[in-house]
Amino acid sequence: MSFRIVRNSKFRHVFGQPLKREHCYDNIRITKSSWDSNFCAVNPKFLAIVIEAAGGGAFLVLPLQKTGRTDVSYPLVAGHKGPVLDIAWCPFNDNVIASASEDGIVRAWQIPEGGLLRPLVDPVVELVGHQRRAGLVLWHPSANNVLLSAGADCKIFIWNVGTGEIFSQIDHPDLIFHCSWNWDGSRLVTTCKDRKIRIYNPRTGDLEMEAMGHEGAKPQRAIYLRNGRIFTTGFSRMSERQYALRNESSLKDPIILETLDTSNGVLYPFYDPDVNLLYLCAKGDSNIRYFEITDEAPYVHYISTFQSSEPQRGMGVMPKRGCDVHQCEIGRYLNLITDICDSNGTLY
Repeated sequence: MSFRIVRNSKFRHVFGQPLKREHCYDNIRITKSSWDSNFCAVNPKFLAIVIEAAGGGAFLVLPLQKTGRTDVSYPLVAGHKGPVLDIAWCPFNDNVIASASEDGIVRAWQIPEGGLLRPLVDPVVELVGHQRRAGLVLWHPSANNVLLSAGADCKIFIWNVGTGEIFSQIDHPDLIFHCSWNWDGSRLVTTCKDRKIRIYNPRTGDLEMEAMGHEGAKPQRAIYLRNGRIFTTGFSRMSERQYALRNESSLKDPIILETLDTSNGVLYPFYDPDVNLLYLCAKGDSNIRYFEITDEAPYVHYISTFQSSEPQRGMGVMPKRGCDVHQCEIGRYLNLITDICDSNGTLY
């Protein structure tokens, strides 16, 4: 795909600026797990990173301002009996984080103000329901204390975190690769090992629509955009990386389907609804591509690429309320590289 022609956009001069080494987070034993997850979550108070830990699963939570070299004895969140596979901060409480693990249990944790002074092993609540590993957690975008979890038992549970009860359950036909809420939480889109994209009613668990997605067998990802459309990433039959834009009402017929390159990393889409910018990055890549989403053809307009010096092993995205608007910062991305969490991809 050619990116030579750049649309005349107000974002055409957006650029990425990596921070200096002393402003990054150093000496962190990032997990070596091959699980398809970001392994990193950030909010305006804390940074959480899944780490390599003996005797169970653990992740590190650092106050955002605690940059520089991290002490090897720094206290961990360490209550899981298996490796931690996914973490997510609650959008309504910056001190609450959820984690999913190989042990099949989803836990919610209360992080003390100012960070941990001793290891945290007692969660606020344990959500027990999955029969196999729990690999994905996702908070509801508009309702507090509502959490989604997906597991290798092909089940999706929507939990009431306050009581530990299950609101609803979705029995998925095959292994779930990815889930995403729409903007008011009334729909749920999933991608699956059988290469299909499905839309569910999360309240009832009913399947509302399904269609074949990308033809390749590798994992696909799907997210809702602000206008109700669905953006997907995946692979062609020839293992070329692709992205597509679809209408919810006609999933099987993409509005656009574009081929990017032939790399192996699964593309992670991150969407900023405030400015309608979409970012694509992947593990093993050393770049972040950004696009502008519009209502007129060709709908997805390439803007530019931020190139870093090392390949990334995981990514975290700061919520917009954590950006420094006085510096015209429109996005902040944290990359996991080797034993460093680098504030690469700060966009101005």
